[in-house]
Amino acid sequence: MPNHPICPLCKLNDNFEYYNGNEGIFYRCNTCDLVFKASIHYPSQKTEKERYLTHNNDITDIGYQNFVSPIVEAVATDFPTNALGLDFGAGTGPVITKMLSDKGYSLTLYDTFFHPNREALKLSYNFIVCCEVMEHFHNPDKEFALLKSLLKPNGKLYCMTDLFSTTTNFENWNYKNDKTHVVFYSETTLKWIQQTFNFSEVKIDGRLIVFTS
Repeated sequence: MPNHPICPLCKLNDNFEYYNGNEGIFYRCNTCDLVFKASIHYPSQKTEKERYLTHNNDITDIGYQNFVSPIVEAVATDFPTNALGLDFGAGTGPVITKMLSDKGYSLTLYDTFFHPNREALKLSYNFIVCCEVMEHFHNPDKEFALLKSLLKPNGKLYCMTDLFSTTTNFENWNYKNDKTHVVFYSETTLKWIQQTFNFSEVKIDGRLIVFTS
């Protein structure tokens, strides 16, 4: 029996080698269905930050605004402007915060590299936006536990990422080719997260994922 790594989400080693290619070795968990890169292929913090600095995150770019608009529209539908929000993993161009601020919302920025404000993680929020971030989690168990703890009752966590499924041609899937993308989620994984971290529900609409506290 091969010595498989511990799944970074459920912490079990009930997984199998899913893909082995130029991008690294990836495993798929039989328990939570997470696909994860072998940790020996994780980028260093220096490499990770350098990669993020190459992102063209211009908050005035219409294409970029359109890309994140599902989250912006969902927040505007679900919450009044006096609701408190957190932009978790805001990056170099916090476009969601800009677009929601234009609508009258107030958001706090947090990002490990670019807005490392640990005080932001001591507050409670009505909503959290986490756009193109969850695929970067080296420790998704800790990150989802943290995100759940930051939400007020009936709060919502809005995420965006590319989901994989049994129909995904993983070998040709460009989303895995970014060195900073280390974990990938299926609908089964999201439901596992919802139940394990005690979210009351999860709704999946294409790339938009909404967990309710």
